[in-house]
Amino acid sequence: MNIEQIYTGCLAQGAYYIESNGEVAIIDPLREVQSYIDKAVKQNASIKYIFETHFHADFVSGHVTLAKKTGAPIVYGPNAKPSFDAIIAEDFQEFPLGNITIIALHTPGHTMESTSYLLRDENGKDHALFSGDTLFLGDVGRPDLAQKAGEITVEDLASYLYDSLREKIIPLADDVIVYPAHGAGSACGKNMMKETIDTLGNQKNVNYALRADMTKEEFIKEVTDGLLPPPSYFPENVKLNKEGYADISDILLRGTRALLPTEFEMIANETNAIILDVRHQNDFVKGHIPRSIFIGLNGNFAPWVGALIADIQQPILLITPQGREEETVTRLSRVGFDHTLGYLQGGFDSWKKASKEYDTISSVTAEKFKEDYNDHLQIFDVRKENEFNSEHMLNAKNTPLDYLNNHLAEFPKNDPFYVHCAGGYRSVIAASILKSRGIHNLINVEGGFKAIKETNIPISDFVCPSSL
Repeated sequence: MNIEQIYTGCLAQGAYYIESNGEVAIIDPLREVQSYIDKAVKQNASIKYIFETHFHADFVSGHVTLAKKTGAPIVYGPNAKPSFDAIIAEDFQEFPLGNITIIALHTPGHTMESTSYLLRDENGKDHALFSGDTLFLGDVGRPDLAQKAGEITVEDLASYLYDSLREKIIPLADDVIVYPAHGAGSACGKNMMKETIDTLGNQKNVNYALRADMTKEEFIKEVTDGLLPPPSYFPENVKLNKEGYADISDILLRGTRALLPTEFEMIANETNAIILDVRHQNDFVKGHIPRSIFIGLNGNFAPWVGALIADIQQPILLITPQGREEETVTRLSRVGFDHTLGYLQGGFDSWKKASKEYDTISSVTAEKFKEDYNDHLQIFDVRKENEFNSEHMLNAKNTPLDYLNNHLAEFPKNDPFYVHCAGGYRSVIAASILKSRGIHNLINVEGGFKAIKETNIPISDFVCPSSL
């Protein structure tokens, strides 16, 4: 038996490759599926099942493409109603795989079709639980993504989740290994651990949601408290996962089309495409195409695209580092952004060489910011609310990047103001969005709050985020 967790950091997502005696199961595959096929061929094995824990909201799974390429059936749990052929498993239905068995455990709560998969080894012993978004390490899946007005509420889903955990998961042995679908950084939970694999016994000790003395009412209150609105692209990803999508090879063919500056500019004007610049933030600050949006590949790229570009049907033109064009299109497609029209051949340098207009962002170091600092400066901190609450400059205002559009009226129209984040990535995203909306009187603080703290600028007392 071989179990491999294939973890994708920018999505904080875990897919799983399970092989036993020449037969393979894939759980929650990424959209680009060739690596799973190649791995099976290398091990002289064949893919027998494609298990989906639920209709994912935060990424587009590869189940449809993988089924077409291999002939393996897609398996969902009870209540799933996909638009394509699939096995809808019954609760406790067993699926033999080589010398082992995979058992579907219906665990509704995150969504109504949510299903965990219990792996029983060749000796009939419970070995591992692939818990999807039902149980994370340190947390559980949020219960607010699948409610329907007039049919089911967030509290209803939280109640189902409480029952699922106590009836299906907590009774399992402590030495069962938990393999969740996500880790820290995912928007599918609130308080996930940085680890991606753990034992169920340890989770019973450290995970608040598995406390033995917790009542259902206490659970519902804790699991629903402090939930931020889900990103706008989540429902669109659910739709794609439920109804199907284009093959990624077609998306790559169109999205990796090289465009000369004049052609690039013409397409941008004719299609109203967003120009998405994915270079390093320092390069973007020094020069970029006017009104282009920066979201760098070296940060939490795909989730920020999903959170900040509301429409997944939006045409996109790319400015990329040389050689990273295919990577960019692939990572966009993972969150359903399939309408990339091409990239600027030769990158931003070719734009400058063609004598095209370009823009820059005013930027200062933390040391220079300290020299200019006074109590009357207008400062905007674009970190998340919990980051701001834990520690911030005394006269800063919190305008989280996730909800920047809700704060546009708060930024000065004429007077200069400063913007910063934790380390310099998010503030440049914010600056690019503000400039695209005609707000140019901003100054970015390089290095963000980390660099600011190294000066003697007054900051609030530190409050541990876990106590907020």
